[in-house]
Amino acid sequence: MSDLQPIDLLIEPRWLLSMAGEAGALAAQAVAVNGGRIVAVGPAADLRARFAPRERVLRARHALLPGLVNAHTRACHTLLRALPLRGPRLRWLQESIAPLERRALSADFVRDGTRLGIAEMLRAGITCFADLSPLPEEAARTAAAAQVRALIGMPVADGPSPWAEDATAHFARAERLWDEYKSDPRIGLYFAPLAAQGVSEATLTRMRRVADELDARVALHLAEMPLYAGSPVSPNAAVQDGSDAAGSGLIERLQLLGLLRPGFSAIGALACDGAGAEILFRHGANLVACPQAELRLGAPPAPLALRAAHMALGTDSPAAVVALDLLAEARALALLGGLSAAQVLRIATHGGASALGLASEIGSIEAGKAADLICVDLENLSAADADVAAAIVFGAQRSQVSDVWAGGRSALASGRLMLFDEAELAALPGSWAQRLALEVAA
Repeated sequence: MSDLQPIDLLIEPRWLLSMAGEAGALAAQAVAVNGGRIVAVGPAADLRARFAPRERVLRARHALLPGLVNAHTRACHTLLRALPLRGPRLRWLQESIAPLERRALSADFVRDGTRLGIAEMLRAGITCFADLSPLPEEAARTAAAAQVRALIGMPVADGPSPWAEDATAHFARAERLWDEYKSDPRIGLYFAPLAAQGVSEATLTRMRRVADELDARVALHLAEMPLYAGSPVSPNAAVQDGSDAAGSGLIERLQLLGLLRPGFSAIGALACDGAGAEILFRHGANLVACPQAELRLGAPPAPLALRAAHMALGTDSPAAVVALDLLAEARALALLGGLSAAQVLRIATHGGASALGLASEIGSIEAGKAADLICVDLENLSAADADVAAAIVFGAQRSQVSDVWAGGRSALASGRLMLFDEAELAALPGSWAQRLALEVAA
């Protein structure tokens, strides 16, 4: 009779990047997984002597690291990639996105677009995402069905949005959705003020009170909140000067409203000046960088005010940036912000988990945490022996993500999606392009 402890899975990569503490890439390590959680991390020889895995995965040319965390996206916009890209951001939202949503938005659109986005993110090593959807119930159901970890935004606005007709209706729907998912281990919720559609100070204050009562997180996009005299935002605000800049004045107004706290995320690092960033960081708030979308939508390539301990990475809308690719975002952030490859990988994993309030569950490879893990194939990158993190950030493509585990369950194996019909997914963009063309022409 064997004395070895039975477990579900033992993963033995060439290199391990745990994102725990200051350890860099370690060789000859392994990770033991059972019941969806990491039960041990250590030398491969030691773990082989302790455990009897039902499955043993050997990845002799790969790096194993925590799943990437996409701290801001709009997953259903995978179906809107054909739209024209007209910056700055507010003009793009008002002239390209809003008219199509008014004409063609449906539950089917959100479900199919979100499902396509989730599949694309899994292929790119993203195991958790924060989503801002026009119909959050549909996004939540789709993420739950796909068995992935997600934080779904509950829109808040004074006027009508695709979700509700006024502020009171938005809060009523948020309350019902919160009750539905408050005990779900994978699906969380946060408040998402729709500044571009108009949110008054009174509504922001009400939202803060409700968020405090629920211990809910709040995230808003700085570039969607131009600073007007007397109010942080103005309903149906027009783009007055073509600029998306949001300096420390806006951050100070948010501070006066009591919004800045550890559960608050400001999206848009290029729209935040140094003084504003310091105010955010001093209050324990997080700054989410979506560098590629920010640049494409007209944000100036100014020096970033960065503090890795309070930073997260997002892709933003695939209608703006095309690819849901957090490795590409990490590369852009490293080049813009002068950060090392190790720093931006930590931001893309542990930083995102912290920003979403999930650092106790994910973001690093440690015993007790959920087994959200990815393998990146580094066979063709000879520099990996010298600097594995640099090889991943500056040399690897998302197609080199070979394996993904979400809660210990295989979601991608040797580059193949496990719970999706890839032929069906491939047909969705073309099908919806025809349907949307008909809707727009109607």
